[in-house]
Amino acid sequence: MSANIAEMEKRRAAAHLGGGQRRIDAQHAKGKLTARERLEILLDEGSFEETDAYVEHNCVDFGMPDTVIPGDGVVTGSGTINGRLVFVFSQDFTVFGGAVSERHAMKICKIMDTAMKVGAPVIGLNDSGGARIQEGVASLGGYAEIFQRNVLASGVVPQLSLIMGPCAGGAVYSPAMTDFIFMVKDSSYMFVTGPDVVKTVTNEIVTQEELGGAVTHTTKTSVADLACENDIDALLAARELFDFLPLTNQTGVPVRPSSDPWDRLDDSLDTLIPASAAQPYDMHEVIRKVLDEGDFFEIQPRHAGNILCGFGRIEGRTVGVVANQPLVLAGVLDINSSKKAARFVRFCDAFEIPILTFVDVPGFLPGTAQEHNGIIKHGAKLLFAYAEATVPKITVITRKAYGGAYDVMASKHLRGDLNYAWPTAEIAVMGAKGAVEIIFRGLSGEEQAQKVKEYEDRFANPFVAASKGFVDEVIHPHSTRRRIALGLRKLRHKALENPWKKHDNIPL
Repeated sequence: MSANIAEMEKRRAAAHLGGGQRRIDAQHAKGKLTARERLEILLDEGSFEETDAYVEHNCVDFGMPDTVIPGDGVVTGSGTINGRLVFVFSQDFTVFGGAVSERHAMKICKIMDTAMKVGAPVIGLNDSGGARIQEGVASLGGYAEIFQRNVLASGVVPQLSLIMGPCAGGAVYSPAMTDFIFMVKDSSYMFVTGPDVVKTVTNEIVTQEELGGAVTHTTKTSVADLACENDIDALLAARELFDFLPLTNQTGVPVRPSSDPWDRLDDSLDTLIPASAAQPYDMHEVIRKVLDEGDFFEIQPRHAGNILCGFGRIEGRTVGVVANQPLVLAGVLDINSSKKAARFVRFCDAFEIPILTFVDVPGFLPGTAQEHNGIIKHGAKLLFAYAEATVPKITVITRKAYGGAYDVMASKHLRGDLNYAWPTAEIAVMGAKGAVEIIFRGLSGEEQAQKVKEYEDRFANPFVAASKGFVDEVIHPHSTRRRIALGLRKLRHKALENPWKKHDNIPL
């Protein structure tokens, strides 16, 4: 018996050593953690239970039988984050550069299958040179098996990808189909074709970082949601986000104790809106003063800053927040902000997370660039997302809600459950000056000014909309948190279903 135990310990030690100490040292020299070190930070201490530690590749070509390392380049298993179950895989760059083989992919697929069966999120730590070339099409088949599971798990269990090294070629499509992607600055990158191929085909000279680094993907492309300073920051951010997420689409949002009174009033909100309609203010202030302890986990903070998306809590329960940001482009809706918010709204709806919307929107951004790049179709994505959402939806109009953008931002007409307005709200087809120029053409400057004042007196307030039932109540800004908390209580058991369909056809 003791000999058997000794053999087990020997094999376990070999699996834990991965590609060997020299490669581990090389990983550390790049400022990167190993696959197992990352899991130690991500998961609760002592909670990780590994599976398939002794799996080996089955390649018989190119001398591969002479190089067999237990685990085959990926560490898989389950653990807990703050006591809640999660399934994980962590690619090991010290073993064949983390390249994906048939068996490597099989391990990942097994984890994802188990997560779906028992109902728990999947977190993947990606650090891989891509497909294992020696295995040819078998490696590509392994990738496709993973892709299929990403699709089937979408909207059923949350999926989070942490890109902690290279992720290139076909490998990028698995993270791309997950719900959130975090990247690490200066050590992770994602692209379909690398700088050398780009130079050969298009004659463009570009670095890996410029082509697909963390900053590029969190500012320009919106492929990634967060750019973190190092491995540890990324792993701690993943733990923080995980705390907001349900385990599945049927378990409901997680609840944590909160000492922040549900009926807390904040008088500073009464004076937040500037006297001039042209003057901006920071919508972050509204959000943080409404949420529990001011805790707001923002998604894509460096992309499309004219709209804010993220998670917070009211009475300890997760809510998704979408808000126009007057500090950036006056909070106008454009292509990037529409896509960003639409995807976030659809995630919240898929996982039964109530949506809280703060509105201060002057309209859609005009211009040939927007029109020629498809603002009609992209703006329709946000409209579609809000209209199909059946979760509790509470909307607060703080200032401007003009034109079609008023409709799009979770209006009563898109089945908003509770639509509130501050006294400073202006709900109209357009701003007073533009409206007067259309309605009263040919007037002198003095006459136009008079008509502008008449239009503002008539429409630059929330009471016309309230008189038609499009706004449920005009509320004191200081009581916003209290109103939202009461509203969420009332809506907790909301029952609403869309007509049966195989799936919708959102304007992609």
